[in-house]
Amino acid sequence: MTVALTAAHWLFLFWVLVVIVVMGFRKDPLIPCILGLLSVGWLVKGGVVGAFTTVFNSLIVAGNEFWGIIVVISLIVALSRLLSETGADYLVMSPAARLMVNADVAFWVVGLAMMFASWFFWPSPATALVGAILFPVAVRAGLPAIGVAMAMNLFGHGIALSTDFVIQGAPTITAKAAGFANPAPVISASVPLIITMGLVTTVAAFVLIKRDMKANGAAHKLEREALMSNTETKRELDWVSWFLAVVTPVAFALDVVAMLTLNLRGGDATALLGATALVILAVGCLLKFGMEGLEKITDYLRDGFMFGIKIFAPVIVIGGFFFMGKGDLAKAIFELKTATGFLEDFGVALSQTVPLNKPFVALVTLGTGIIVGLDGSGFSPLPLVGSVAATFDKAIALDKATLAALGQIAGVWTGGGTIIPWGLIPVAAITGVNPIELARRNFVPVVLGFVATTIVAIILL
Repeated sequence: MTVALTAAHWLFLFWVLVVIVVMGFRKDPLIPCILGLLSVGWLVKGGVVGAFTTVFNSLIVAGNEFWGIIVVISLIVALSRLLSETGADYLVMSPAARLMVNADVAFWVVGLAMMFASWFFWPSPATALVGAILFPVAVRAGLPAIGVAMAMNLFGHGIALSTDFVIQGAPTITAKAAGFANPAPVISASVPLIITMGLVTTVAAFVLIKRDMKANGAAHKLEREALMSNTETKRELDWVSWFLAVVTPVAFALDVVAMLTLNLRGGDATALLGATALVILAVGCLLKFGMEGLEKITDYLRDGFMFGIKIFAPVIVIGGFFFMGKGDLAKAIFELKTATGFLEDFGVALSQTVPLNKPFVALVTLGTGIIVGLDGSGFSPLPLVGSVAATFDKAIALDKATLAALGQIAGVWTGGGTIIPWGLIPVAAITGVNPIELARRNFVPVVLGFVATTIVAIILL
């Protein structure tokens, strides 16, 4: 198949490069995306009105693609606010706290607790949940504050957010951009990659922490004594706290069982999780606050949706721009049945002019995810890495899902909050460590993980 590259194709590619450069300088790329939509729309539609409708249509198309994920994340965050206020979060985490008998065990318990909490409640709420409850216990067990912060980062903002197996926000965005109907292929392809990435990074981090503890044992002892001098906050617990502490994990566990046994994916899985969170929120508000719960639930939902929109507002604009690269979505954005995806066309043209191989393709996808992730947003790179995977899929024979999963891991681990200081502030704040120092400590384990994961991806491609 021969593809004729037009002026609109080259203009789109120019703005893609501008977006990547802007993100590389740690700046938000929204204005370049808007200008790209405006100028490309003007060229394709042939007028000012067409240019402006292209900008607006792109937001609607992207919003429709992401709305289900925005809603479920907002509902789960709203529920986490209720759990925190009732003290149910403390009861959920207290069994894990009792397992931390020494520093070695504390590292893995904190990490695994953060991972599971992030899968179900997303990393931002999980940071507050795990940090507030398990951080003091882990420090008391002998794990330095920097060790707790590393465990929370690598397991939560790394493993959990880059896979997002339960809520499926990340794989849904990546899959849409890559041309899949649902996130299942990307999720399946990410399993061997995240096993590699997770094992290499966490084991490397654990070894480095143990070495640091031996070299700086006296300093860590003073740190622990200073932290333990602070009195812990007393929590008022009642039967509603216990009720929510039992019902919430059981309900979500049943959701996971239903997703596996009934093969629920994509929108069906999202609907199940969102409805579960909303029902528990409604029941919990009524039980805890009585008739005042009719008003209280509004506050929780408002907070939840403010969080969801805050996270996804820039992603919608970025996604709208890169969706011009995907055929079906480009048709909706330009309102033209003859429209083609710019990135898809470039992939075909590239295959006809440049000899490509799997190692090169994997390295480009990895580099794209890392560079775009430098803006500090874990989800900003996903529309691009998904589009890149679709582009290379047109150029050479490979497993598009594996390539998309590699780009997703690279983008989220970089931008989600493991190796850049401006993405580490929540964990750094709750553990009291310097975000620059935390980024420096995470750097070597994450780079080692990238190398190992890329090698595995090349083999699987």
